[in-house]
Amino acid sequence: MNLSLAYRAIRTNRLRTGLTVAIIAIGIMAVVGILTSIDILNSSVASNFSSLGVKSFQIMSGVLKKSTKRGQVRVNMVDAKSITYEEAKAFRQRYNFPSTISLSEVGTGSATAHYESIKSNPNIFVSGVDELYLNVADIKLQAGRNFSSYEAQSGSYVCIIGDALARKFFNNKVGPAIGKTISVGDEKYRVVGVTETRGGSMMRNLDNAVMIPLENCRAVYGEGSYTINVMVNDVNKKKMAREEAEGLFRGIRKIPLGAESNFTVNIDESLQTIFLDITKKVRYAAIAIGLITLLGSVIGLMNIMLVSIAERTREIGVSKALGARSATIKRQFLTESILISLFGGLFGVALGILAGNGIGLIFKSPFVMPWLWILTGFSLCALVGILSGIYPAIKASKLDPIVALRYE
Repeated sequence: MNLSLAYRAIRTNRLRTGLTVAIIAIGIMAVVGILTSIDILNSSVASNFSSLGVKSFQIMSGVLKKSTKRGQVRVNMVDAKSITYEEAKAFRQRYNFPSTISLSEVGTGSATAHYESIKSNPNIFVSGVDELYLNVADIKLQAGRNFSSYEAQSGSYVCIIGDALARKFFNNKVGPAIGKTISVGDEKYRVVGVTETRGGSMMRNLDNAVMIPLENCRAVYGEGSYTINVMVNDVNKKKMAREEAEGLFRGIRKIPLGAESNFTVNIDESLQTIFLDITKKVRYAAIAIGLITLLGSVIGLMNIMLVSIAERTREIGVSKALGARSATIKRQFLTESILISLFGGLFGVALGILAGNGIGLIFKSPFVMPWLWILTGFSLCALVGILSGIYPAIKASKLDPIVALRYE
């Protein structure tokens, strides 16, 4: 009964209802749109930071010890036992934290590569990697493909080369490198991929590098020291993942309690802190904007409901004169307020999804259906309807029928 009366009142005052729905829709659109775009931006920021190691860490041989003396910080390398292939495999099999694990090995840092009559300097860095390494290290290919599982496990003579090496061999182009055979040291490899430009450091130029399957690297360069690369699924749990990884690897190496680890878990906390700070500040800003728009919606709807009461004072008086109870009048106006708010929420949620995904198009993100924010949007609408309608409903229910009938 109350629902039908509220719907009839809404239809009777279409202009006022339309304006009210527009106010609510704009507010909810802002909330849903901002929160949807936040999720997309977080995903984009996480993707960009992942190349800097924000989601990954490495377990490697060697220990860095920091000691202070007379106000100065000294870093000393402590001799440590190399990580064997068996230890690395045991870690990958036993580490159950949600993550992706890749193994890699340094073959040599002073190889010479050549293609036909073109020869490189003897500073080519050769590393053995598995098929998961590119994903864990967030290395992008500008041409070709990654190693297949078969190539990685069988130790095929295929390779992925750096941008600078490809341009040196193939007349400043990378496309022609795919499918060609180059020599690295005394071995010949078929090029299957070329990495994007990655730059370099004091240690080596990553664009003058060759990656070969890990099993091939073991066969050609022998057993060396392996690096375990771990990429966690959730950056917020990276510290927990690191602690669990260190504890597991200490067990694999049978290191006694209280003894110092003879390996290093390399993790850049500063990058993770920067990433988390950015997402936290953006989300706080979104919540603040959402609260402001929500407050505006409450004020706007309440104002229009009060105007509605003034317009329908005689109608309320007639209803009370015919026996309508105060509770009935209160429920009628509260139902009308909630119904208008939900109509506004319906349009607001739809516009918010489009607005949020419109921002996602800028970052080339796939379409996102934010079910959580849809539910949040409709919950906010119900809250707005109740907050906006409760006072006008109480005011309408307390009108004196005789005064209301005489109202002009």
